[in-house]
Amino acid sequence: MEKRIQTVCLMLLATIAAGAALRWLEPVMIPFVLAVFIALGLKPVIDFGTERLRMPRWLSLLATLVCAGLLFALLVILVTASVAELTNNFPAYEAKFMERMNKAQAALPFGLANINREAVLEPLTKIPAATLGGMLVETTNAILKTLSRSLLVFIFVVYLLLGSSGPRSRSSEVWEEIQQRIKHYLMTKAAVSAATGILVGATLAFLGVDLALVFGLFAFLLNFIPAVGSVISTLLPLPVVLVSPDLSGGAAVAAILIPGGIQILFGNVIEPKVMGESLDLHPIAVLMALIFWGMIWGVVGMLLATPITAVMKILFARLEPTRSISELLAGRIPALDAN
Repeated sequence: MEKRIQTVCLMLLATIAAGAALRWLEPVMIPFVLAVFIALGLKPVIDFGTERLRMPRWLSLLATLVCAGLLFALLVILVTASVAELTNNFPAYEAKFMERMNKAQAALPFGLANINREAVLEPLTKIPAATLGGMLVETTNAILKTLSRSLLVFIFVVYLLLGSSGPRSRSSEVWEEIQQRIKHYLMTKAAVSAATGILVGATLAFLGVDLALVFGLFAFLLNFIPAVGSVISTLLPLPVVLVSPDLSGGAAVAAILIPGGIQILFGNVIEPKVMGESLDLHPIAVLMALIFWGMIWGVVGMLLATPITAVMKILFARLEPTRSISELLAGRIPALDAN
């Protein structure tokens, strides 16, 4: 029992030290880890080209990289154009906001409560400039940050795929298990997330919501974040819906309820049936991993939390001192002995 306690204490200290190191190495580790999972996601496409389409492996690799690069460039152009559209429509949003503020001002009984009308409403008139202006700045910074890291991610992906495209070597059993589980998770999650994003974007576009394609893209990306991602993507269009000048009340309600229903359908019904128990992780373990990696690497860490935890669980299961941790991550409490 004493030995077990010492092992747990040492692992806690090692976890703290590893967390500090990962935080310090964030500029390099985030692109590398992203590249590892992107390479694992692209590898089935390369294998499809070589095995089904009978293409030379170098040609299949080149075609896959070109298609992935074009898709990424298309997404960047889409987000950039949407930010420009948001900037151009800012006066209309501000006018709609002021119109609704004036209606609220006329409806509220300031005189009966003996409240200074100007003191209450003056700070509220600055909300559109603060919120939408901050949104523009944050979105532009996010785009620039993504572009600055995309080259490094692309270089890592190329080297990882080139390293795996040589003569077939016998991989270890552990690495094969990691690859199979992560590939299945990434392919299934990407398919479900893509369907969710397309339906959400199409719904918002049909209802006439501005930036509908961008919100569909965010629904796709945020679906990789367990539990909270779908809630965030559902509420994300809310500020634009509230200040959109051409949106009726019924359309505004539908713009929240219908995407929310799509998220519930795919997240709680379709995805569990398709995904199954491929990662063998308990929901509490996924939630704790989400918090841990989110504290270290922010939003990117939340996106990568589930596959990273799955890799750690497989590795823990192969080592005798950490096998009990693997069982805990799966939601199975290991039996304790007195030794």
